[in-house]
Amino acid sequence: MSDVYDIAIVGGGPGGIASAIEGVGLGIKNVIVFEKGESHFTTIRQFYKDGKRVDKDYKGQQVELSGNISFFDGTKESTLDLFGELIESNHINIRFKNEIESIQKVDGIFLIRTAAGEEYRSRFVVIAIGKMGQPNKPSYLIPSSIRKKIQYNANNIESHEKLLVVGGGNSAVEYANFLAQSNDTTLNYRRNEFSRVNEINLKQLQDSIESQKLKARLGVDIEGLEDDEGKVKVNFTDKSSETFDRVVYAIGGAAPIDFLGKCNLELDEAGVPISHNYESSIENLFIAGDILLKSGGSIAAALNHGYEIVLEIKKRLDSLGVES
Repeated sequence: MSDVYDIAIVGGGPGGIASAIEGVGLGIKNVIVFEKGESHFTTIRQFYKDGKRVDKDYKGQQVELSGNISFFDGTKESTLDLFGELIESNHINIRFKNEIESIQKVDGIFLIRTAAGEEYRSRFVVIAIGKMGQPNKPSYLIPSSIRKKIQYNANNIESHEKLLVVGGGNSAVEYANFLAQSNDTTLNYRRNEFSRVNEINLKQLQDSIESQKLKARLGVDIEGLEDDEGKVKVNFTDKSSETFDRVVYAIGGAAPIDFLGKCNLELDEAGVPISHNYESSIENLFIAGDILLKSGGSIAAALNHGYEIVLEIKKRLDSLGVES
């Protein structure tokens, strides 16, 4: 392509959308957003059950918003509506169903290649892909014959299925509480106590277990899986086993290291991009959102990342004499 964008943003989540909206607000009009999903906030759409709370102060992280986006506590639906309206009112240029394959810097300009083989160029890049879109998977082998019985969210489960939910965080507990209302559900966590679960979810979990709506296998890990006539036989480290119709893993997210490697970014031992003031090891390539953090981030923090990044980009564009 002959055109050179001022900012190319990879990811249509909180950090990416904030970068675009705040950039437009600062007068940077030549902005493009690439999102591999069919709509904005794919992670929330896919991994949050309907009606789930979306808190500004996620897991108690109190963040004062520094930009121009007003975001408060709400639900999955109200959050999607809010940002959908902001995208529309600010005329944000988003290319949905566009997965980025690689980003390379050539003669001071970034060459961005999509999985479909298209190429775009931009002076600045913001990578704002989250961790939840790349769910952690178990280290043991999952037989190919039962892979369709393994999933990483609580979607499309039929009420008659016997389920095992694996994990010890808020997502695992929320999935288990929700699914136990209509399914024979067991929650498995390798530890005996939940240290990463908020008080509301923990209370609901205790109530579900005490009322016998939900079973729990705590303090035991999974050794491996087997195909049991099309169902999932789970072998535990205490040498017991049980067969389930489906297993739901909610064991956290991981930075998409393969993609970051293709962009030639320097990473630390945990796979987190090395950065200074949100700028990566490559000049003019910035990182926003929870991909920067070893632990989970919040929507509010990602909004601030986007705002602070485009403030710096605006300064650099002005110094270059670039008119948007």
